[in-house]
Amino acid sequence: MSTDVNPLDPQQLRTWLLAAGKRDGGAFRSLYDATSPKLFGFALRILHKRELAEEVLQESYVAIWNNAANYQSHLAAPMTWMATIVRNKAFDHLRRSDAAVEIDAEQFDSEVMNALQDPQATPIEALQMSGDAKALAWCMSALEGMHRQVVALAYYHDLSHSEVAERMKLPVGTVKTWIRRSLDKLRTCLAKREQT
Repeated sequence: MSTDVNPLDPQQLRTWLLAAGKRDGGAFRSLYDATSPKLFGFALRILHKRELAEEVLQESYVAIWNNAANYQSHLAAPMTWMATIVRNKAFDHLRRSDAAVEIDAEQFDSEVMNALQDPQATPIEALQMSGDAKALAWCMSALEGMHRQVVALAYYHDLSHSEVAERMKLPVGTVKTWIRRSLDKLRTCLAKREQT
């Protein structure tokens, strides 16, 4: 029986991610080594081309490094958060190549769930990861469509409020208000789901 620690253990990933947020390069390297094969496979499933998936994976880890300090563990498990960044970077790439893609909560849920399927995960670990992904997807789907899109663009696509406003053709003040209210709703929704 192996006594090795599962590198995809959510607690270990959270520790590395929080350390990366404090600019710990070694922790970020460990995070990359543990998660990049799974996230590459996820990007490849969306893009269907190895070179595009590699490019998106690189962009995604730059975003993960740059945003690790903003990671909020009460909003999403580490793999859920990182898989969402990869997903959205992949969709950004598809958008740039003129394929229209809408942020869709049901698709989000199934894709994140598929990305997190780990044949080595114990049933308890798989349940924990799928529970976190489902909770976040469910709470995101409860937001109004435009609000969900604004949050996704800002939080997962790393766009500034003014960039979101420009892309959505909305005033910056509206974008800021929607994001603030939506994050409050997500926090409340996730807290309620944890209590059940």
